[in-house]
Amino acid sequence: ANAIGTGVADDKAVYCYVPEMIRFYLGEEPLLENVPTYLLGDPEHLEMALARIDELVFKPTGESGGKGVTIGPDADERRLRELAAAVRADPTQWIAQEVVRLSTVPTVASDGSLAPRHVDLRPFAIFGDEIRIVPGGLTRVALEPGSLIVNSSRGGGSKDTWVLDDDDFDREPLLATTFAPPALPDLRQSSWTGQQQQQQQQPRPPSPP
Repeated sequence: ANAIGTGVADDKAVYCYVPEMIRFYLGEEPLLENVPTYLLGDPEHLEMALARIDELVFKPTGESGGKGVTIGPDADERRLRELAAAVRADPTQWIAQEVVRLSTVPTVASDGSLAPRHVDLRPFAIFGDEIRIVPGGLTRVALEPGSLIVNSSRGGGSKDTWVLDDDDFDREPLLATTFAPPALPDLRQSSWTGQQQQQQQQPRPPSPP
């Protein structure tokens, strides 16, 4: 589960500032480029995005799971007019991004045939004494033909993620003790344990005559 407060960092508007956050807090250059993102609370960005409404992806900043996302190139004229009105009514609640054409992989369709479906890969990072990227990750797939939305809440699914071994990859062996569960808290109260207390509370059977 995500730690308390991670929703702030996951906010779509905050995403725009991630490269500058890396430079400010770490003194480093980002290794991966952001998808070009426009804060529509900026009047200049707003007018530029609306002029390209049929080319960009529009996302409400307060939603998650793909809710409210409109992909301009796939939307009809009516949907684009409704989107433009919603964005102009409250532009600070929206961002726009360039479309990322996801890769496709063969996927079993509902009729049993193989068809191309768009996928993305979500890696996982474990934060402890240091940050470690877990080998592999979650491959999400858009099951609807032509769809770019892979969120499970919008009809997406998942696929197996295969990690090919590399002899040149230097890694530490994972020991069984690494995954040992933490010790449970002691439930003793005075000289009684929880189990003993429960047994004491159970009624005793009547004595034989």
